[in-house]
Amino acid sequence: MSEQTGKSRGSKAQAQATKGQDPDHGLTLDLDRYVPAFITFIANKLSNSATAFYQRNFGVNVTEWRIMSLLVIEPGIPASRICSVIGFDKGPVSRTLAAMKKRGLIAIRSDPADGRSHSIALTTKGRATHDRVIIAALERERRLLSCLDKQEQELLIVLLRRIHDNLGAVTGPMEP
Repeated sequence: MSEQTGKSRGSKAQAQATKGQDPDHGLTLDLDRYVPAFITFIANKLSNSATAFYQRNFGVNVTEWRIMSLLVIEPGIPASRICSVIGFDKGPVSRTLAAMKKRGLIAIRSDPADGRSHSIALTTKGRATHDRVIIAALERERRLLSCLDKQEQELLIVLLRRIHDNLGAVTGPMEP
C-alpha cells in the first residue's frame, strides 16, 4: 500500500496525512497507517481471491467454504452460531445454507427438543468437498505468511486474536 499511496501524493501531502491534518480539508486518514483500513483491504482482497479460486477449482465460494470448515469443527451447530462465528447477518447465511442444501453439501434437521432450532451438518459430498478445499486453503495461508518467519507468524496470530477479542470496544454503543 505504501508504494501506491506514496506515488499518488507529494511529500508535503504525505507529511500532512501522517500528522492527520490537511489544511484545506481538515483531518485525513493516512492509509499507510490506519489499521481498520489495512484489515479491511486485506480481508476484501483475500475474500475476493479465495472466492474466485475456490469457485473455479471446487465449485464453492468463500462463504460456503467458511461454513463447511466451521461444520467440521462444530458438527450440528445451528445457523445462529454460524452467524456469530463468521460475523455475517442471518439473511446471507440462510441463503447460503439453502444453496448448499440444494447442492447436497449439507443436511439441515429440526431439533427434536426444540422445533424452532435446526442442526446443520455436512453430507458425505460436503465433507469430500471440504477435504479437497482445505488442502488449497492451507497452501494459500502458507503462501500468504511466507514473508514472515515462524516467530513472526506466531506473534501475528497472538496480536490478531487480541484485536478480535477487543472488537467489543468498537462494535457496541459508542459516543462520537
